[in-house]
Amino acid sequence: MAKPEIFGGAPRPLGATHREGGTNFAVFSQNASRMELCLFSQDGRRETARLALPEKTGPVWHGFVPDLPAGTLYGYRAHGSYAPEQGHRFNANKLLLDPYTREMRGSFAHSDAILGYDPGSSGHDLSFSTTDSAPFVPKSVVPAPEFLGAVVDRSGALVDSDLVYEAHVKGLTQLHPGVPENLRGTYEGLASDAVIEHLLKLGVRSIELLPVHSFLDDDFLRRRGLRNYWGYNSIGFFAPEPRYFGPAGILGFRAMVQKFKSAGISTILDVVYNHTAEGDHRGPTLSYRGLDNASYYRLLAGQPRFYVNDTGCGNTVDVSHPYVLRMVMDSLRFWVECMGVDGFRFDLATTLGREAHGFDPGGGFFDALQQDPVLSTVQMIAEPWDIGPGGYQLGAFPHGFLEWNDRYRDTLRRYWRGDDHGTQELAAGLLGSADRFDRAGRRATSSVNFVSSHDGFTLADVTRYNHRHNEANTENNKDGHHSNFSDNCGVEGETDDPGIRARRAKRQRNMLATLFVSQGTPMMLAGDEIANSQGGNNNAYCQDNPIGWINWDKADENLLGFVEKLSAFRVTHKVLRQSRFLHGETREGDGLPDVEWMDFEGEPLEWRDPGLSCLSLILRSAAEAPAYEPDGAPVFIIFNRDEEAALVKVPEAPQGFVWRRFIDTAAPDLPSEGVDQTGPLTAQGRSVVIMALKGGASA
Repeated sequence: MAKPEIFGGAPRPLGATHREGGTNFAVFSQNASRMELCLFSQDGRRETARLALPEKTGPVWHGFVPDLPAGTLYGYRAHGSYAPEQGHRFNANKLLLDPYTREMRGSFAHSDAILGYDPGSSGHDLSFSTTDSAPFVPKSVVPAPEFLGAVVDRSGALVDSDLVYEAHVKGLTQLHPGVPENLRGTYEGLASDAVIEHLLKLGVRSIELLPVHSFLDDDFLRRRGLRNYWGYNSIGFFAPEPRYFGPAGILGFRAMVQKFKSAGISTILDVVYNHTAEGDHRGPTLSYRGLDNASYYRLLAGQPRFYVNDTGCGNTVDVSHPYVLRMVMDSLRFWVECMGVDGFRFDLATTLGREAHGFDPGGGFFDALQQDPVLSTVQMIAEPWDIGPGGYQLGAFPHGFLEWNDRYRDTLRRYWRGDDHGTQELAAGLLGSADRFDRAGRRATSSVNFVSSHDGFTLADVTRYNHRHNEANTENNKDGHHSNFSDNCGVEGETDDPGIRARRAKRQRNMLATLFVSQGTPMMLAGDEIANSQGGNNNAYCQDNPIGWINWDKADENLLGFVEKLSAFRVTHKVLRQSRFLHGETREGDGLPDVEWMDFEGEPLEWRDPGLSCLSLILRSAAEAPAYEPDGAPVFIIFNRDEEAALVKVPEAPQGFVWRRFIDTAAPDLPSEGVDQTGPLTAQGRSVVIMALKGGASA
């Protein structure tokens, strides 16, 4: 077979682009001295050609290969200086993935061959490996032009305050009896009729998926017989993770997104641009490290052999570099324009906002997002922390971002556990954490409120365990959160005691009821609605097994029905879904405050009491709301954290109106149309009661 010809081609777009007459290749490397394109047989086992990219425009190497079809397997070999102490780790013996590849063929083998150094050498990563890594790594695939085409239907973006449902593709579907067996654990299975029906009953408007960018199983997990289940170990920012492929392969992802859109559900991806699977200086050379280590990663000042580790994962991607930032932006646009997704949740988002002087909400990454005509129209959610200096930045992100509010989570748990000062802290969370978010024109929906997420105890385990039980992770139960603010209600773990089981069930209802009446954007962890347990494991990142999967056979149908009722109530009562903050200011229309706090006798609360445990409040439309916005019916909420029942004075209803009790965690089977309440109400111990004013006003 004759060696293919190669011509100059074009530096744009980056990646492999098939067009009439052949395929163009373009790859960024500022510091390489030579770049080779390697072509492979369709089984990926044989290198059929090695072609030097003939042109370099600025820092982009490029070439055009005539008659090269879509579906061709390829990779790169980058030549340059192997000088780790100067920040350079070029090694042409290592086959490198194209950072822009849309698909990978083959899998990673855990072999010393994928290391750029010889681990047996006394110099460790300062040594140089001469072993060819090509047999041990997947190959990039030239994408078909139709795969890169834009998705026409881009409707379905999250509306602030809609219910977000955090889920794992496999964890949600692997044991779901309604998902066809051949689709379980796949993108198609996630969008199966049974799952969509479940989501719609819950009132879910947006599903937030744990990472689906191609990722790598960590070697230290493999050696212990475990896998990277959650997926926070990305290696391909444009390629869907193949372990979730179903019958349609890579196109199954796009079909999933479109099916969700048809059901009125938007898709948000949890994305990891803060680090890569290449790890620290001892990690493998798979793509970015070999292409241009000094450009893709932040290196320690004065010691560029080592990496800045603001992520805790060994390295930190340098999004302040213009071409690295360009890659991230191109990746985000690809998922929106070509795959149809509606938004992103940025893992360790503080890292992405770091400039040379530290975190900057006006930094280059945020500026690029806000001016982009595509990305400025989709939903952005930040995990507002990392482990670097000044890493906790809750409330500091720019307008347009929602933020995971872990302070809300901890406050909610501490309140229902019975901690002192919990009531005062809960009050702030009920009103959207204005102390953090009410600035620079941000909305009350900026706070993403949650009881639990993938990281930590599930809702059920918050009520079953005082301590983590992560023995299955094989780290001597030393990993995972220390501060869970949980309460086992008297017995650690499972029990047949009916009193403890009833107490746990009510505690779960209490926390969920609190979540659904709080201003902000509520988020639920998949499985919490059916009391799914992980057996006390609060760090199931490596448990791709029944520990990490949702057990639908043990579903608590009573809790599920209660959550459906809560969600429906929130949707029909707009005062629970306000975009403006409530500060107790007087409303122009009726002269009443937009929020009114009181004790059970109807008197003002004694906020200075550290043992304050009970309260009630009336929520009305915000005083800041313009006159053209229709008013929402007031909602009256009672929180009785005490063990004993209490008589609560119900506010006097205006003439022609009546307070109607819709939600009572001590009486979860109340009819959906509610029960009229006249006179004082007996609120049972450890319960939440939610009423709405009904009559001539519209909800």
